[in-house]
Amino acid sequence: MFLKLDIKIIYQDNDVIAVNKPAGTVVHKAESLPAGRQVHKGEEQNFLTDWLVEKFPEIKRVGDKPELRPGIVHRLDKDTSGVLVVAKNQKAFEYLKSLFQNKKIIKKYLALVEGNLKKDKGIIDLPIGRSKSDFRKKLASEEARGELREAITEYKVLEKFPDYTLVEAYPKTGRTHQIRVHFKAVGHPVACDSLYGGRKSKCPEGLNRHFLHANFLELNLPSGARIKLEADLPPDLENALAILRQNK
Repeated sequence: MFLKLDIKIIYQDNDVIAVNKPAGTVVHKAESLPAGRQVHKGEEQNFLTDWLVEKFPEIKRVGDKPELRPGIVHRLDKDTSGVLVVAKNQKAFEYLKSLFQNKKIIKKYLALVEGNLKKDKGIIDLPIGRSKSDFRKKLASEEARGELREAITEYKVLEKFPDYTLVEAYPKTGRTHQIRVHFKAVGHPVACDSLYGGRKSKCPEGLNRHFLHANFLELNLPSGARIKLEADLPPDLENALAILRQNK
């Protein structure tokens, strides 16, 4: 039995399911743990894929490695909430995989970043590689090791606060931790991001995880219909913004 998860289904048909993934939920099992990585107690129970297979048994054999990530075409970090699309059959999986690879899906995220961005809109075009010192981290700097992969993030400022800026980010590529890495690289890490903000990471009052939410996806379904999928900000992020607005 999977750990009981509060998952909201945004959309479903014969080919796809779209859910609003809550923060704190791991999308799928890892193929192997990096050196030094330990599984924490209870973590193995908290996979979105367990919930999906229980609800939609047909996806159990869907994907490139269904034993690890049945139906999963893309992912969100554990503490990132928002829209996630899952394939219900192999044909839909291949179709969605092609859309993501060919950048034919519009993705939008809401992020609260530290400090004040000088420009109201911009493009962060910095290739991303691996960190030399921390297996969990990616880097967009000369210190990165391994293959440097193209990564582009556009953004638009939505609201400014004394110590933070609320932005809408549009990743044009799909690198691991891309938005978090890019804003760290330009000196404005995502608020409350302990991994990329480090010990000096700043957290708005009442927030216990990084402020990053996948609020929008737009794509053509396998049926040919075009759909817009949206996920409202969860209460913890809404509350953090409400407090910041009160203290402006």
